[in-house]
Amino acid sequence: MAELILPLDQPSQRHALALVDDLGERVTFYKVGLELFTREGPSVVRALHGRRKRVFLDLKLHDIPNTVAGAVRAAAELEVDLLTVHAGGGRAMLEAAAEASSGALRLLAVTVLTSFSDEGLGEAWGRTIGDVGEEVRRLAELSNEVGIDGVVSSAHEVASLRRVLGPSAVLVTPGIRLPDGDAHDQARVATPDAAVRDGADYLVVGRAITGARDPQAALSRVLEMMDVDS
Repeated sequence: MAELILPLDQPSQRHALALVDDLGERVTFYKVGLELFTREGPSVVRALHGRRKRVFLDLKLHDIPNTVAGAVRAAAELEVDLLTVHAGGGRAMLEAAAEASSGALRLLAVTVLTSFSDEGLGEAWGRTIGDVGEEVRRLAELSNEVGIDGVVSSAHEVASLRRVLGPSAVLVTPGIRLPDGDAHDQARVATPDAAVRDGADYLVVGRAITGARDPQAALSRVLEMMDVDS
């Protein structure tokens, strides 16, 4: 059954933990991204562990192999559950990351950011992109080949990735919105039920809950659409 991950896109640890406390036991898995980790560092991860929460550290590592390997080892020591690396870093970097991983840490390759359209990706990479999904699958297969545990991708690619990567790959899907919700800055979005049906293991749902007038009611609606007891 798919699990919910809620991103802590908050300006400080104080604000992040206030949200965690407000949501209580209904959410057990949180994503710590670049802004919060840059401001607060490992202390926010330790604070979440102190509340018995699981942590997805979304740093999208992209550097030379030795540097990424060191960062992966540090994340493993922090006992986070999930950590992202950029598939665009190439084979040597991905292999170094996989070799450095240990314990319960699972690595996720970021293939193509969900904010990209075909045109935007083509502009960034300097060539015509006929289908973002093809690029996602190519990078996902490379990551899987060298031992990365799973992939972060939009729900639009989940079904095809599940077929290509098999049942053991961890598929994490951001860009989840309620049927009547705003897509915000995401170009490739989906509803919770569609993402689960297509094979996602984890759904990252942020503003659909935290930006709602009644976050608890929005959380209930998301969980219901995921077919999770709320």
